[in-house]
Amino acid sequence: MTSAPASPDLPAADQVGAATLERMARADAYNRWMYDRLASWIGRRIIEIGSGIGNMSQFLVGRERLVLTDTEPAYRAYLQRRFADVSGIRVTSLTLPAASDSLISERFDTVVCLNVLEHIADDRGSLAAIHRLLQPGGRLVLLVPALPGIYGTLDRQLGHQRRYTPRLLRERYAEAGFRLLRLEYFNLAGVPGWWFTGRVLKRDLIPTGGLALFDALVPLFRLERLIPWRVGQSLIAIGEKTA
Repeated sequence: MTSAPASPDLPAADQVGAATLERMARADAYNRWMYDRLASWIGRRIIEIGSGIGNMSQFLVGRERLVLTDTEPAYRAYLQRRFADVSGIRVTSLTLPAASDSLISERFDTVVCLNVLEHIADDRGSLAAIHRLLQPGGRLVLLVPALPGIYGTLDRQLGHQRRYTPRLLRERYAEAGFRLLRLEYFNLAGVPGWWFTGRVLKRDLIPTGGLALFDALVPLFRLERLIPWRVGQSLIAIGEKTA
């Protein structure tokens, strides 16, 4: 794992998004928890869509091939600095639903797309583009916000077009040509905090104090996997390209 420089202080166009990424960078236990839930589906030739400042990218280093992408120039410059000493990593621009021939020719076995699809108006076209990036049998590892009923100011400030339901993701995957291998909720404990902060307090940013407490309690929250039925703040959807 490659640690981040102490204070990115990013000159990004989206200051709310940049501040959120910087705060989430300090949530080490949460970031590790998310990765651990996805790790078994991730292969050796990976493209990460919407890498931001590398909060998840840090867990992906050491593979055969890793391409990190983002639409924001400030994030790409930061990723270049952060992973400058790591071999086998390419940092480039990717704006869905477009996908360049050079990226398609890489024949990735895994696309990692975490908290990105909800920002894009054309999610159908974006999933079709992701499908083209994968070799046959390749996997899309997707995480998106769930539960439309908790949509609030945090979502609006982050530019979320929607929060997803299992039914909507099943439909989108089928339309794009993916076989759905797994669909499950993630982060039950995050639901009340997101609802209260965004719908009641109407805050624009995740409070740092609340995030630190949440991160400290992640070992307890990991036990959600023992619950046979649950909801969660996010949805994890694993899709396989069948042709």
